[in-house]
Amino acid sequence: MFTSQGPSLRELAVQALSSVEHGYDLLAPKFDRTPFRTPDRMLDAVEETLAQREGSFSDGLDLCCGTGAGLPMLRRLCRERVTGVDLSTGMLAEAARQHPEGVDLLRGDALALPEALTDSYDLAVSFGAFGHFLPAERPALFANVHRALRPGGVFAFPVGAPIPLSSPLGWAVAGFDAAMRVRNAVWRPPFVMYYRTFPLGPVRADLAAAGFGVETVPLEHFGYREDGSPRWRLLLARKSGPAG
Repeated sequence: MFTSQGPSLRELAVQALSSVEHGYDLLAPKFDRTPFRTPDRMLDAVEETLAQREGSFSDGLDLCCGTGAGLPMLRRLCRERVTGVDLSTGMLAEAARQHPEGVDLLRGDALALPEALTDSYDLAVSFGAFGHFLPAERPALFANVHRALRPGGVFAFPVGAPIPLSSPLGWAVAGFDAAMRVRNAVWRPPFVMYYRTFPLGPVRADLAAAGFGVETVPLEHFGYREDGSPRWRLLLARKSGPAG
């Protein structure tokens, strides 16, 4: 899973015993050489689907942007400002190094976005970050995104099909989540990262409660499961009101 240029087992262990913020500060210089970075194939699929369905946007926000894998996509989709927000100063430093022009980078908590971002964006995206939010935090998360969007703005992110618990991968992610719960019960500070706490049904309900209209479209690039359901969907949560 990891290249020789990626983090060592010891470095991963130190990260796992840190807070989320400090852990990612430590991991930042090698983050893009881990399997945790959003694959380009996913970014390309999301970009193509958004471009076909929505066209271009004026201003874009990458929530929990990390080292900035999604920022080039936003720059191509958005005509004006692109902003990346993340809690980790280390990850933002890497994003600044890789994307020195055309992007505003802000340190901030997705659960408490700065008031200055209110009604500022037509598109918000996020990749691979939702495991860092407990289910009870979703209403605050979605309310912050709703506030940052202009009327008619879209919050877009990919959602994978449920992983059967009977599969090897299902056992692996369930085991990881169980280990993290034990770790957080006995060690401080907590490191919140779970794989099975973002199911589509409750997420849709929380988005609707925050004032979004919600639809999903298949990401055709990843094909379909045996039951005919898409392996990946793009969720589009739209703030009510006409687009600006």
